[in-house]
Amino acid sequence: MPATSLADWLRAESDDALAELLRTRRDLSTPPPSDTAVLATRAGTPGSVARACEDLDTFTLAVLDALLVAGADAATVPAAEVAGLVGRDVTAALAKLRARVLAWGEDGALRVPPAARDVLGPFPAGLGTPSPALAATDVEARLAEVGEDERAVLTALAAGPPIGRTRDAGVDVALSEAATPVQKLLARGLLLRRDDQTVELPRELGVLLRDGAVFDPDTLAEPELPVHPHQTDTVDAAAAGEAMELLRQVESLLRSWSQTPPPVLKAGGLGVRELKKVAKDLEVDERRATLLAELVVGAGLVADSENTVPEWVPTTLTDSWLASPSVQRWMTLAQAWLELPRLPGLAGGRDAKDKPIAPLSEELRRPLAPVARRRVLTALAELPAGSGVKGVDELVNVLAWRAPRRGGRLRDETVRWTMAEATALGLVGLGGLTTGTRLLLEDDRSGAVEAMYDALPAPVDHVLVQADLTVVAPGPLETELAAAMSAVADVESAGHATVYRVTETSVRRALDTGRTADELHALFRTKSATPVPQGLSYLIDDVARRHGRLRGGAAGSFLRCDDEALLAEVLANPVAAEYDLRMIAPTVLISSAALAEVLEALRAAGFAPAAEGPDGRVVDLRPSGRRLPGRTRSARARVGEPATLTEEQAVRIVSNLRAGDQASARRRGSTVHAPRGGGADTTATLDLLSLATLEQREVWIGFVDSRGTASQRVVRPLRVGGGVLEGADHERYPLHRITSAALVED
Repeated sequence: MPATSLADWLRAESDDALAELLRTRRDLSTPPPSDTAVLATRAGTPGSVARACEDLDTFTLAVLDALLVAGADAATVPAAEVAGLVGRDVTAALAKLRARVLAWGEDGALRVPPAARDVLGPFPAGLGTPSPALAATDVEARLAEVGEDERAVLTALAAGPPIGRTRDAGVDVALSEAATPVQKLLARGLLLRRDDQTVELPRELGVLLRDGAVFDPDTLAEPELPVHPHQTDTVDAAAAGEAMELLRQVESLLRSWSQTPPPVLKAGGLGVRELKKVAKDLEVDERRATLLAELVVGAGLVADSENTVPEWVPTTLTDSWLASPSVQRWMTLAQAWLELPRLPGLAGGRDAKDKPIAPLSEELRRPLAPVARRRVLTALAELPAGSGVKGVDELVNVLAWRAPRRGGRLRDETVRWTMAEATALGLVGLGGLTTGTRLLLEDDRSGAVEAMYDALPAPVDHVLVQADLTVVAPGPLETELAAAMSAVADVESAGHATVYRVTETSVRRALDTGRTADELHALFRTKSATPVPQGLSYLIDDVARRHGRLRGGAAGSFLRCDDEALLAEVLANPVAAEYDLRMIAPTVLISSAALAEVLEALRAAGFAPAAEGPDGRVVDLRPSGRRLPGRTRSARARVGEPATLTEEQAVRIVSNLRAGDQASARRRGSTVHAPRGGGADTTATLDLLSLATLEQREVWIGFVDSRGTASQRVVRPLRVGGGVLEGADHERYPLHRITSAALVED
């Protein structure tokens, strides 16, 4: 069967097939090829072939290897020979290779791009070159004559690659004089000498040592992925619990960095000391602390202040995030993680210069990280709803089989990191995808929010006050109740049931915010499902009785009190001298220091002052934390996926390809060329186009578009004027962009 060139094969393909090729191999369309010959040339380059192989599974790559073993890069090969080398049916794999034009031709005359050998290596399937000397001999009988030491050398080379380096390669002796296994094998003709230091195992011998098979049959089948069946509700509930814990930790991190922003390292990133502090404060390990830091920065909740002394400071988006419902907060973090072009798992390792890699540093940037995450989640999405993988290592093996050439050295580790991070985010529960994550992968954001809302535990509107002044929240509290509890009590232990403790300090803090004792009594009386202990009532009343007796205002600042003896006590305290307190009236003291500083010092000295506003009411002077302007995050067309050709774009490129082919085939006669060097004289071109318009004849033109892409067209001119050629296809071609023109003979 005669060979068919790749260009001819592409010309014979349907428009739909070409459009699908351009969508599958995105690099072929940039810039748009002018005709099929250009497309074929581009598809056969090593770089393009390598990218096309990245999505091929192990079996399909084995079929491509078998084509190279059979020599399809140099001559046509029948499909039956390829199937014999692989040992099973190859119809589906050949269809996949043809769709990517990694192979073309009918089953009786298959070809592959010569660049495929450069991409897959010089030894397809790990086999060497054939040996003419062994072609007409009984290889099995000759193999039976070798000793154990010689057979060990052959077995090692048969596993691939088939070459080995040895000093014995340069020694040419007879079999009777050979002293080493390599010398004996060279003398027997069972090894080929490539140079003075390299030997090669012949292909015939390699296949024989593999028991007659080119490939190990076990490697050609996709590994099994053991799963645990679960109820969907169980998976969703388990993931929701993890999501709630993550939200609590992120909230704590944001509040901590609002008060004390950590510095940015000179080389960028978060320092070891600051990372350890986050881990200690949140009671998590450093890997979890790194993930939290990367999430808040990736979501735009924290940013580099870029000051003279840069710090990691929460942005104004933090306030709206903290005020949002739990499900919306989760969605913000989940979306940020899916689109995060970074690998947090690299933190703590070492770079090429053996220096530690810090969280939030540039060394963690990996633009293809979103694609890698989506591959993992998509693999889980293929499992039945509710099913979860039994182990991550089995998932690693499956994904490695499906795309062995994709991901580089971090391929397997990225799968493990993705599973751990997705579990922490509540996207994965019990090894399986949640309902919300499945919808999120389908770009159904509203559906994902609704599914997570159903999975999250319903907010509770009550607490349980204990006799030891602890308050138990039996679940996530309603937003207003959570804010009130945070004001009047300190978190003692967090989790699915949060335990707060009410202390004198926490009650005073609540009073500092403007709450009254009656409001605190009402809070516990109406929101506690258990009787309010008498000790708590006494504590609130006792703190309230002393709170605010001493009041301050700005003078810099002032203190006033109806109790002159209390003011005298303040003046006698060392605080008075340190903050320049002086009496201006029997009941008023003033200071040049800021009011917040004076009140803090007085509290440390044992007093219980309160700040008041111009109207005499108690005000809260506690800083809300620093903020930076929020920075808009760029939207993506699809989560974790690179930009792809739309159907309309692909159809347009194919149309131009066909036009270019037609133009190349139909050009006749002399060609008018535009002046070189950017000249503006288009008289000859204008004359030819005017003649074609007058005689209603088609004309071939060479054209350069606004992006500098050259192409060819066959156009039937309707009119020429105003520096523009208008064709019957309603396209307009500026004359200064037409590089050449010729009449087309029918």
